[in-house]
Amino acid sequence: MLDRRQALFVVLACSFVAALVLGDTIGGKLVDVTLFGITFPISVGMIPFPLTFLLTDLINEFYGQRAARFVTLTGLGVALTCFVLITVAAVLPIAQLTRAPDWTGVTDDAFNLVLNSSQRIFLASMVAYVVGQFLDMSVFRLLKAKTHNAYLWLRATGSTLVSQLVDTVVIQFLAWTGKLAFEDIVKICLTSYLFKVLVAVGLTPVIYALHALVEKRLGLQPEKLAEDGRPVG
Repeated sequence: MLDRRQALFVVLACSFVAALVLGDTIGGKLVDVTLFGITFPISVGMIPFPLTFLLTDLINEFYGQRAARFVTLTGLGVALTCFVLITVAAVLPIAQLTRAPDWTGVTDDAFNLVLNSSQRIFLASMVAYVVGQFLDMSVFRLLKAKTHNAYLWLRATGSTLVSQLVDTVVIQFLAWTGKLAFEDIVKICLTSYLFKVLVAVGLTPVIYALHALVEKRLGLQPEKLAEDGRPVG
């Protein structure tokens, strides 16, 4: 039987991996978003990503950098497994009955257009994901140590803003170069990052609420760091 600390870790890790893979899978669809009277295209993969920010911070806060790194690498492994399985599924010949004119189910072209075309998004996301997550963990830990474990909002928001700037530029240029004009890619980068900034700021009360819930309801204490970044106690 898992204790509370172990059970919470499993829930946070599984939720993180699910949000990561879902964001990669649906990331090929673009929608128009209007901010301050200006309309920009943005990937619907942005919808699950706020959850990954939140979960990464909670794991880093209560379980430390080693645990956050473990979950990051696990997420990478699961995403790569999904990439391989989707590739295999796309290569397999579709059943002849689906080629009938009256067939209303999934066709070979529809499958390839929706899922197989997202493979480039997957690969781009994986590169950006690894760079962004490890940067996020490093900045989070640095801010936590330098502020003597105070100012939760600063390390949560600050680490997200730094890491997601790099993540956004890397993934959008890898995913859309050759498919979209340079100006459109820049617009997507700007919109995506602005969206992430707004979400990061907006999630601050949620982070504090979940932090308090874990401490008071589950009785778990966050990891304490010395100024040099070493765990205390």
